[in-house]
Amino acid sequence: MNCTISIDGDLPKKIGLGKGELKSAARYFAARSSARCGTAFREVSVVLQNDGSSDEAHRAIMGVAGATDVITQGYDAMPGEAEGVYGELYVNCDRAVSAAPERHGWSPAKELLLYVAHGMDHLSGEDDHSPSGYARMRRRELGWLRDFAHSTGKSFMV
Repeated sequence: MNCTISIDGDLPKKIGLGKGELKSAARYFAARSSARCGTAFREVSVVLQNDGSSDEAHRAIMGVAGATDVITQGYDAMPGEAEGVYGELYVNCDRAVSAAPERHGWSPAKELLLYVAHGMDHLSGEDDHSPSGYARMRRRELGWLRDFAHSTGKSFMV
């Protein structure tokens, strides 16, 4: 079963990615994350933010001040809904634009896609609170980015 993906908010042109491409990538990462955890991903909203709205969401959801790259919020199924993963990813476009130049050969599009992959990985129950957990997640997410790029014929590198 395909996961329903919605994209909310504005996607700045300087990201270099269209909402359709972002939605396809989110669906791809949801499928990979679902396969990893063995639980169907049902519905995920990707909420595009700037630093200001990221700070607000970070305070409201996590109780932490300051903008961040991605905030993941999972939900239980409502009565009558199929069991599975439901959630929201609050993705910071400003952070993607500012962080990309710090990585050799990365575009803002690739950085933003990494945030979406990372959020999907968190929705499946993974955490990066330990060095080994962080490394495991990063390897998997970079693999998903590589595989998605190959499947679309786009590198998203520059």
